[in-house]
Amino acid sequence: MSDPYAVLGVRRRINAAGALTRLGGAVMAPEVIAAMAAASRASVDIGELQDAASARIAEATGAEAGLVTTGAAAALTLAAAASIARWDVAKMAALPHGDFPRDILIPRTHRTGYAHALAASGARLIDIGHNDRGTGAGVRGLEAWEIEAALSPSVVAMAFSVNATSLADLPTAVAACRAAGIPLIVDAAAQLPPKENLRRFVAMGVDLVAFSGGKALGGPQASGILAGRRDLVASALLQQLDMDVAPETWSPPKLVDRANLRGVPHHGIGRGFKAGKEEIVGLLTALERFVTADDAADNARLETRLKAIAAELNGHAVTLVPASVTGRVPVLEIAVPEALVVSARLQRGDPPVHLSERHAARGVLTLDPQVLLPEHDAPLVAALRAAL
Repeated sequence: MSDPYAVLGVRRRINAAGALTRLGGAVMAPEVIAAMAAASRASVDIGELQDAASARIAEATGAEAGLVTTGAAAALTLAAAASIARWDVAKMAALPHGDFPRDILIPRTHRTGYAHALAASGARLIDIGHNDRGTGAGVRGLEAWEIEAALSPSVVAMAFSVNATSLADLPTAVAACRAAGIPLIVDAAAQLPPKENLRRFVAMGVDLVAFSGGKALGGPQASGILAGRRDLVASALLQQLDMDVAPETWSPPKLVDRANLRGVPHHGIGRGFKAGKEEIVGLLTALERFVTADDAADNARLETRLKAIAAELNGHAVTLVPASVTGRVPVLEIAVPEALVVSARLQRGDPPVHLSERHAARGVLTLDPQVLLPEHDAPLVAALRAAL
């Protein structure tokens, strides 16, 4: 097969910045590609396929149920819509509008651009808490009374973006939401690896958790996971499926208890997030690979490659940060003055090279090898030596 990117006039890039969406996410394994190709050669009922996916996701995450979405952002929108509508088909039909409760609490330190995915459901985001820890003005994080003070009949859920810093506040949020009887939605899009995080948040009592499928999991870029309570996942599924069906002949997925519905819903807010059979099968294949992988061996191989790259950059300030410190994979931190200038220079090269700019403000470019192909190590070194 001819190179599709060459045909389109699109340059291939050396990605040492991590599994970023803007760079196409993960590089899929051959077995994932093969599974997607095989899935494309048949017709299946998507609801039945999502039922099967739910069982696999539940097994991997410890959740009651799961759903394949078209990315973690789509999972957040569906999670919010499920928290608002539950089994109410009239609310499903009205979203993103409607004169009914649809407030979702969100800590101020978690109000990022990604929160837009929650608001896309029609939810009204209500900021709570203080930003003392985030601004360095104090030591206090989220407290239970801040959640309790914001509760009202219009609040349907709380959203929480988990990372190494905010994790300490998660038990407080779980306890407060459970006492109030509202779901807690956790954005864990980039919290893999380690693989233990697949189960950690559900085990802590979270009601819904969103993961990216096209990053560390190694699935299709346009895939994600929503895992959690069966009733909420079922509501999310109903608002994603093609519902152009005759009520008399509709066979609902097993996740859906039709007795809870006063009618058959129309297309929901998530209709534009439909997951194809190829994405569902590809994601499940990637999930199985991820769960059974030997993280220690994989990280050891990555560390060996990074040490070789660092040796070639002798004379420059390069620090190897092991996976035990990053919590994900080992990385190289390269100290450079005017980090963004150097990064721009690398991206203008032939081939273009991308490093992570996450710490550019402190004069550091990060070499994240998560999706760096071994055959790119040598040209990456050459580009770095020229740019530095």
